[in-house]
Amino acid sequence: MIALSLALIAAGGAGVAVLLLQVGNRTDIVTVARDVQVGQVLTDKDLGKASVALDPAIKAVRADDLKSVLGKRAAVELKPGSLLAPSQVTKDSLVKGGEQLVPIGLEPKQIPATALLPGQKVQLVHVPVQGTADTGKTSDAAPQTIDGRVVKASGAAPGTGIVVVDVATSAADGPTAAAWEAAGTLRMVLAAPDGN
Repeated sequence: MIALSLALIAAGGAGVAVLLLQVGNRTDIVTVARDVQVGQVLTDKDLGKASVALDPAIKAVRADDLKSVLGKRAAVELKPGSLLAPSQVTKDSLVKGGEQLVPIGLEPKQIPATALLPGQKVQLVHVPVQGTADTGKTSDAAPQTIDGRVVKASGAAPGTGIVVVDVATSAADGPTAAAWEAAGTLRMVLAAPDGN
């Protein structure tokens, strides 16, 4: 009984020691203080600090590096209370040189079940209005397409359910895509996960 009591005391002491080490081994990291939209420039009001016991496998911006992320853009949507990872910010504009941003309104029946995420590759497809055909084109001709990349997708508008997707295209294709959108002859399809 004495030996068992000593073993239990030793085990309890070891457990307390491990707990104290974990509590003492905390890391000051950067957190998200409020909602930040994709492409928004980060300010000190958007971010906060917290002290946590951090697993080495988790990549988080350290509190000492807070100034290094200020002025950068959110590469993804950021939610309050979450840790800030280095991959969630970028110094680059989400629309690159030689590109144009085309807003595309999608009705509820046109929105894919797969979430539209920044950086996702898409194709903009020209679909002639029903009852008409493009001059000089046969019915079996491949439709005109434009390659694009999702920059941001809005939430569904109240009442209509329409989602606006900002798509980056080449500067040469931007006006064409905008004209298709204005005429109601544009559809958007998602590229395969590997981009092919």
